[in-house]
Amino acid sequence: MRLRNIPGARDVIAGHEAVIKNEKEQKGHWEEVFGNDHPVRVEIGMGKGRFLMTMALEHPEINYIGIERYSSVLLRALERMDAMEEPPSNIRFVCMDAAEIEEVFEPGEVDRIYLNFSDPWPKARHARRRLTSAAYWERYDHILKQDGVVEFKTDNKELFEFSLEQVQEAGWELKAHTFDLHHNEDLNRGNIMTEYEAKFSAKGNPICKLIAERKR
Repeated sequence: MRLRNIPGARDVIAGHEAVIKNEKEQKGHWEEVFGNDHPVRVEIGMGKGRFLMTMALEHPEINYIGIERYSSVLLRALERMDAMEEPPSNIRFVCMDAAEIEEVFEPGEVDRIYLNFSDPWPKARHARRRLTSAAYWERYDHILKQDGVVEFKTDNKELFEFSLEQVQEAGWELKAHTFDLHHNEDLNRGNIMTEYEAKFSAKGNPICKLIAERKR
């Protein structure tokens, strides 16, 4: 269960230098935020930040932005970062609803999007809220570069099957997918686990992954 109400979380976030507070004003100006023209990759629903911070450390030539809706979850990520001896300088955080992502990035400003263990929103009436619904694929289409891709991981088979259908419905191309990531040599090569992934894998749950790209 996600943490949502830690007293003082918003105050810590507001004062942290790695958190962008006026994200909509940065639309088209993310090169200025990072001070370079490196590719920008975004994780939506980054949780406590294990995946994103590991990626940032391993790839200093890429800029990373973690989007998290809940302030108390973002707080945990900031605590993790502050505890590091040498925190990565190529990472920023935004506390926002992903439905507004087109207001934060210009077309072609994002190189890649990561979706890791997103909220499944299991009720049918909430399907449009799923980060892999056709409505969200349309949003991603607007901000990604022409050759940009989306990578999605989950342990929820029903959500994964829904996502595979939505990729096609949205007019995207499925580059690769698996229902058992950790036993797929190609897709698991270089895989960075999230907190949830480590937890679910320890229980023997297979992890699903897909990679989709925009049709050219």
